[in-house]
Amino acid sequence: MKGSTFKRCGCRDSVTGRRLGRSCPQLRRPGGGWSRNHGQWHWQIEIPARAGGTRRTLRHGPYPTQTDADTILDRIRAALAVPDPTDLHATVKTGDLIETAVKTGAPVPSPDQVRRALHLDITPTELPTMQAYLTDWLAGRKNIKAGTLRSYEGHIRLYLIPHLGHLRIDRLRPGHIDAMYDAIAERNATIATLRASRDPAKRDQVKNQRIVGNRTLHVIHATLRKALNDAMRRHRYIDINPALLVELPAARAPKPTIWTDQRIRTWRDTGKTPSPVMIWTPEHTGRFLDHTHDAGDRLYALYHLITFTGLRRGEACGLHWDDLDLDAATLTVRWQLVQQGWATAIDTPKTTDSEATIALDTETVAVLRAHRTRQHRERLATGTAWTKTGLVFTTPTGGRLHPADVTDHFHHLATQAGLPPIRLHDLRHGAATMGLAAGVQMKVISNRLRHSSPHFTAKFYGDVLPELSHAAAEATASVVPRRRGTTRPA
Repeated sequence: MKGSTFKRCGCRDSVTGRRLGRSCPQLRRPGGGWSRNHGQWHWQIEIPARAGGTRRTLRHGPYPTQTDADTILDRIRAALAVPDPTDLHATVKTGDLIETAVKTGAPVPSPDQVRRALHLDITPTELPTMQAYLTDWLAGRKNIKAGTLRSYEGHIRLYLIPHLGHLRIDRLRPGHIDAMYDAIAERNATIATLRASRDPAKRDQVKNQRIVGNRTLHVIHATLRKALNDAMRRHRYIDINPALLVELPAARAPKPTIWTDQRIRTWRDTGKTPSPVMIWTPEHTGRFLDHTHDAGDRLYALYHLITFTGLRRGEACGLHWDDLDLDAATLTVRWQLVQQGWATAIDTPKTTDSEATIALDTETVAVLRAHRTRQHRERLATGTAWTKTGLVFTTPTGGRLHPADVTDHFHHLATQAGLPPIRLHDLRHGAATMGLAAGVQMKVISNRLRHSSPHFTAKFYGDVLPELSHAAAEATASVVPRRRGTTRPA
């Protein structure tokens, strides 16, 4: 594998027209030396065979001088000298590194780069197990939000370490990851079976245990993929990320479903809801707001605001008076109240798309003004014990609301009003569908809800309200002209 340099030119045979290449007589002087004025320099070298055993000879040029070509050959020879010749895997991988560099025009890897790629600076016994690596990786995650960190911790503790923790990181294969997801699917099936049992003892075995859905699988996989990307790029523990070679079932979010009269009757008879995401009709929403207002509920303004702006629960609970301009009828989302375990904290929205200014309708402005007057009376009644948070929605003494309490109270009010169940977050979905029913453009609704794109809004909400589907059907039918008085079969 010494390699060699040579000259070649672009001259062609006068009879056949083929390039002469290295056989051109003008490349050599009469004494046998290379011509100074004809041809250009190239190099060639045979590097270790590919993993499949096929030989590979690399050639490259042109170079201005023989010295330039020899310089590249010297770099290749130095890289090839790094691995133990008896280590087939190491020699093949070194050849791969050199071949990739030459074909892509990248610099030939230096001996130090080859050593790092082959982990020659780390003995195999020094490579961490997945448990050790994931634990250290999690501890080193500093510049992420507390909620994301908590999510990572749960994925690592509940799934990644129990299933993959015993493996040394360089021995992790896609099959191991597939086996983890198969085990999770089997556990899901067991939970579903025991939940459906008529035996209370069997149902108790899976009490408070959750089935891991497809969407959660994707989030767990994203945690693993990120951790292994860092292992590959930052620590050079592995050459490829095996998580990238694993396919997961599609994570389709359930589409919102409206509470029609028939669905309500079925729910009352069976206790089952048609979809995880249910939406009240405008009539249901009005009944809820009327009930909450008439009860003099101190959180009426919060639920009213979510209903007509589509704010998320954390955004509403984290809203400050400084973020409201009631004279201009606008609200700016700058903060959210996040729940970390049971503790709460004020934080910025997770993405920049979530930070935006939202227009308020006249009724909502009036509701917020009345709420401000009510809060002022509470502050005067509390006196020095009042907690100055600057929040729009607080406890009776000015402290932060707990998001879980806001949700529980919402369910209590909905039950009092005799309404079918929805989640508090489904008021946000209701804001979108009511806007569509009112004829608001999809792009406007998308911007108002701060979605990533109108396409997502259209895909998620487009077929929810029956009124929308009926309007589309009538519009389509009206295109076809028919004779007046056409009789249809009975």
